[in-house]
Amino acid sequence: MLGFLPGFAYLGGMNKKLNTPRLNLEVGSVGIGGEQTGIYPLVSPGGWRIIGRTPLKLYDINREDTILYKAGDYIKFIPIDKDEFYEIENLANKGKYELKILERSA
Repeated sequence: MLGFLPGFAYLGGMNKKLNTPRLNLEVGSVGIGGEQTGIYPLVSPGGWRIIGRTPLKLYDINREDTILYKAGDYIKFIPIDKDEFYEIENLANKGKYELKILERSA
């Protein structure tokens, strides 16, 4: 397993969590807490500061690779508007979104 929930990767980040955690965060919420940044793959409570969302399915038990990324991967966040978010989410839910993966040379 990767992280405390399947597919919840720990990244780098800020310094403080919320005093009162949220009870339900949306799937794909991107949060910063302490020195970590993470993406919530499932509906979950959480006390981190939410800075955005991804339309991608990070964890899918029906996919061959159930978690979208692996330990050691670099993740780049890019801004998108609402229309693009919903378009990507729709394609991802149908299994038709093609993720752009760049191989890193050693």
